[in-house]
Amino acid sequence: MQRLYKSSDKKVAGVCGGLSHYINPELDPIIVRAIFMIVCLFNPLALIAYLVLALMLEDNPVRVSD
Repeated sequence: MQRLYKSSDKKVAGVCGGLSHYINPELDPIIVRAIFMIVCLFNPLALIAYLVLALMLEDNPVRVSD
């Protein structure tokens, strides 16, 4: 079973990077970040969800080296 972790590819807290890897490992985290920014423009509660995920998610135990 796949788990949701914060990504080591962080811009702020690694939540969007972790979500992009959880959805599809080939998905670029920039796409998820852009969608998140658009959602935040229309629904500021998304920021609260982001903060909750940033506090609750664990860091990814497996380091991916590029």
